[in-house]
Amino acid sequence: MFYALSWFVVASLIALWSLSAWAVHAVAAWTIASAGALSGAASATGVITLPAWLSPWVPPQALQWISDFVTGLGPLIDRLLQAAPALADGLAVAAWVVWGMGSVLLLLLGAGMHLLIALARRHGGGSGPGAGSSLAVR
Repeated sequence: MFYALSWFVVASLIALWSLSAWAVHAVAAWTIASAGALSGAASATGVITLPAWLSPWVPPQALQWISDFVTGLGPLIDRLLQAAPALADGLAVAAWVVWGMGSVLLLLLGAGMHLLIALARRHGGGSGPGAGSSLAVR
């Protein structure tokens, strides 16, 4: 009974792991596929406007420094967004590798639980007609 319960838990964890790996891969693939469409949008970030309630609290020098910093990052961000679709090929391989390693670890967890249950039953921890103390009464 305990064997079946432990392997049911492992199978459930593998199913949950597979579902989460699939969902993360789908979101990442969608993000990478749509990143090329954002190219050119980073160069339009040169103007930073603060909300009216925040502008009295921020010194103009800090706002100018942040604006210059973001303007300098614009070309770098554009180049990264243009290169992002090329990363999609390696994403599927990486997702399969991570899923496989996680699944192997979960199977090792199941084997460890199976071994612990077997050891507990062997040393008198099981329930059955022969369970109990192994000391003989004289």
